[in-house]
This record gives sequence, C-alpha cells and structure tokens, in this order.
Amino acid sequence: MILYSRKTRQLNGNAVIAGMCMKGERLRISARHVRIHRHITNFSVRIIEANMKVLGISGSPRLKGNTDILLDRILEGAKSKGANTEKIILNKLKFSPCQECENLKDDGTCIVQDDMQSVYKKIKEADVLILASPIFFGSLSAQTKMMVDRFQCLWRAKYVLKKDTGFKKIKGVFISVEGSNRKDFFDNAKSIVKNLFATINVDYREELFCSSVDEKGSILEHPGCLKKAFELGARL
Repeated sequence: MILYSRKTRQLNGNAVIAGMCMKGERLRISARHVRIHRHITNFSVRIIEANMKVLGISGSPRLKGNTDILLDRILEGAKSKGANTEKIILNKLKFSPCQECENLKDDGTCIVQDDMQSVYKKIKEADVLILASPIFFGSLSAQTKMMVDRFQCLWRAKYVLKKDTGFKKIKGVFISVEGSNRKDFFDNAKSIVKNLFATINVDYREELFCSSVDEKGSILEHPGCLKKAFELGARL
C-alpha cells in the first residue's frame, strides 16, 4: 500500500498522481489502483482523439495537384491517430465573391445564400482547420481569397460591433506550395491567413511551406515535405 496526501508525489518511480484529502486525512491507494487510473486516463485520451474533427480546405484549382496531395497527406496523418477528417475543395463549390452588402446582419452571418453557408457551418463544427493554398502571383489563390473575403461580415460583427460570432477556439494550420523560391510570397499569403484565423477564433499553430514545386504531382519528388505533412497531421 502507498500513502499520499494532497501534494503530488512520485509513485513507484513512474506514476505521478494528485491526492485529495479532507481535513488532513490521508488516503490509502494501492499500486493496482494507480495502474487502473493510468489505464482509464489513456483510454479517455484515445476517445478524445477519435472524436476530433479535422477539416481541410483546399484552395487549389487543380485536383490531384501538389496542394491537394500535401493536404491529403496531413489528413492521413490525423486519421492515423483516430481523428475524423473531411476535405472541402473550394473550386467545386458555387459561391460568389464578397458583394459588400449594405444590409448586413449584426450577428456576423452572411446574407448571401450559396455554398459558402456550408463552409461556415463546417468550420464551426471542426476542432482543427487546415487551410491549403498554392501561391498565385505572390499570394493566395483566387479561390482561397474569395473564401477569405466572405468573412468580412463576421469581421465587422467581432471587431466593430464587439459581438460573439459563435466560432469556438480551435487549432489552425496553413500549408502552401509555390513554383518559385520566394519566402516573401509565403509571408504575404501567411499574413492574410493569420488575419482570417484571428477573425474566426482559429489559433495559428503550425505551417508547412514547400517551394520549387511547380509541375502537377512534382510534390511526390519531395519526400521530405510529404513526411513533414504526415507528421504534422499526426501531431494534431
């Protein structure tokens, strides 16, 4: 039997447990109880991982291209740890650019009824958001920037009207590829993504940038990038 009190103590050299006591009483806990506690804790962690929702959004116009492949590899890494994954391909959706509507709703919701409504909903339901875009003309792709601009109504509600927009705090990742080797291009795209993430309560946790990747599928010639992508997904 092992005696311990309110203070955290080392048990059997490899288990740390916090004791609870009432009026100075000391509890008696056996090593078997410690093993059971550790087993239940590990099981609970696995349940949490299994329920995690990881949403990937691809802003590339090219299906099965480098951005798409890299995003898939990250989602595979997340799935390997038990996460539920989903991918949205913006180029397959039907939605318009921001119309700068004058009759905005004060709750931050967009009044334009198109496929962006499903994007808002899925981001709200996610625990992790991975945004993927190739570098076009030194910045995000048109598809990605169109999506970003459609959060203008939410930006107004949060920062001008100081309202709760209903987006919970989640983790965020930005991945990008470019045909050139210009760090400033990545930095430009990253600054826009960070503004988006801050607006929708996404914590910018990680990023993965792969340069000198131009021809369709040429990311497969960069095993280092693919390995980092899978490991990044597994960490989530």
